[in-house]
Amino acid sequence: MSSTPSANLFKPLQEGDPAVVGGYRLAAVLGTGGMGKVYLSYTPGGRPIALKVIRPEFSEDPEFRRRFKQEVQAAQRVQGLYTAPVIDFDTDGAQPWLATAYVPGPSLAHAVAQHGGLPLRSVLLLTVGVAEALHVIHGAGIVHRDLKPANVLLASDGPRVIDFGIARAADATALTGTGVSVGTPAFMSPEQASAGTVAPATDVFALGQITAFAAIGSPAYGDGPSHAVLYRIVHEDPDLSRLPTELLPLVTRCLSRDPAGRPSLTEIIELCHELSPVALRQGEDWLPQAVAGSITERLRLPEPAKTPPPQPAVAPTPTQFSPQHPAPGTVNPYTPTEFSSPSASFAPTQSAPGVPGPVPPPGYPAHPTQGPHTPAPGYHTHHTPPPVTYAPYAPPPRVKPKRTGLIVAASVVGVVVVLGVIGSLLSDGSGKDTNSGANSPGSNSSNSRSGSSDGGTSGGDQRRADPKPVSYKGIDLTESYELMLADDPPRPVEGEDLAYGNGDLYFSVVRFMDEAAIGTANGKLVLLNNTQKGSLETCRTETRYTEKIALDQLSNGSEICVLSDAGHIAVATYRGKSGENDPGSYITIDLRIWRNAEEAKAD
Repeated sequence: MSSTPSANLFKPLQEGDPAVVGGYRLAAVLGTGGMGKVYLSYTPGGRPIALKVIRPEFSEDPEFRRRFKQEVQAAQRVQGLYTAPVIDFDTDGAQPWLATAYVPGPSLAHAVAQHGGLPLRSVLLLTVGVAEALHVIHGAGIVHRDLKPANVLLASDGPRVIDFGIARAADATALTGTGVSVGTPAFMSPEQASAGTVAPATDVFALGQITAFAAIGSPAYGDGPSHAVLYRIVHEDPDLSRLPTELLPLVTRCLSRDPAGRPSLTEIIELCHELSPVALRQGEDWLPQAVAGSITERLRLPEPAKTPPPQPAVAPTPTQFSPQHPAPGTVNPYTPTEFSSPSASFAPTQSAPGVPGPVPPPGYPAHPTQGPHTPAPGYHTHHTPPPVTYAPYAPPPRVKPKRTGLIVAASVVGVVVVLGVIGSLLSDGSGKDTNSGANSPGSNSSNSRSGSSDGGTSGGDQRRADPKPVSYKGIDLTESYELMLADDPPRPVEGEDLAYGNGDLYFSVVRFMDEAAIGTANGKLVLLNNTQKGSLETCRTETRYTEKIALDQLSNGSEICVLSDAGHIAVATYRGKSGENDPGSYITIDLRIWRNAEEAKAD
């Protein structure tokens, strides 16, 4: 076989690519996506890894960093056979990155583009494997949000689901509305496409699309401009005319517009076993021979660099440690890497754990990881660095201590005594301040904050009390109008571009998509369920954030938390919408607002 295919898979580093990230020496470029760039590297023991460096645009967004860190920590809990383990990461450095096991297999998107649809047995084994992966991912509290053929890799022993967690982190940044989309239109669910809301059932819809794509060789809702595909997903039925009849019941249920009508992952696995004419068992023969040949190409890895790397193009991250300078005449060799626990993965091209790679030469860069990690199976839980010789220790000369501290302390005590005497002369017999309105020395009764929200506070507690809520009833919010929580009373004003404006709350209608929604351009929304009571505490603790909620998800009395970037928090209670005979289109809401309940976010 020619070396050309492998050369195309592993592209050389270009100008601007770092030579080292987090202590890992980069060997090749695996791919580039909307969220970042993926490189091939190796652990000190020679295992290939896929290392993804997040784009600078996202790195500069503090909310993205916070959520990315949360998602990486959650991903470490994923211990599935159909996901690739997280090897290492840095969420706090100049550019966040995540390293996972390299999977030597093409993506489903690449395999179908090159060889067409898969046979029935391969499709069923693919569906079972992805369903099992999602079961583990959901068990860790993660919704994938961007399950698509490019995020399903075809390894020799079954599929691998990758790239979960990053999409939710990206949802937190305004970049998602300015050129970087979270979720691929052709594989979004109706609720995700229309209102941006996601749940485990969202991934089930995407799994139905994955199954159909693998069998048909093209998306069930067709190709074309994003808005056209999204319209078909929300309003039209998929084209399943070329789908094998055996798969029709399964795919039809997964692609139900109503999330409640979709099957559970356990049901999907059971249905696949029932549909298969033979027992489903993952093995080396699960893929057609032509697709399996792509795995062989991806096993022919480029070797690590054998010379010391140049300075990295990006600023050093906190995981690149700076050793203390040893004493003259000594050497400080590299320190073996500690590894974190296995979990999730994400790169465009990767490879299964356990695939051996070339052993790196002596002098491989050190990389102690940041923070406490649970070691992956087979990795050392600790290491002992080689001894370093330092100059003999000589204790410093003993210096007689000065008594400056005692003099200062005595002075402070004297000042306190004098102030106490003055205070007692200014007070009446009851100990109360006779001039309570003045800012007299020693008295802060009129200026100190009351403390916690229940009114109880210790003498030294200076915490800010929760603000008192202010209520407004029957606010009519007209289509294309927005309001600000800081206004008293909040008066709707007409907005130009609502999604990118300043409104804490707006009402919009997209007629060609038959979509009406409540949204925010200056914070986050949370649609509370029927068991939750809208309160300041609930809004502070709930994390199911979105920026838009479809009107068809609401009924009279539905409550929505509104969290403004300016620090205001409100509960909006939906009271209905205008009738068909009304001259305009509007909704009616009640508002209960806690102004300045949180610190305002910096612009």
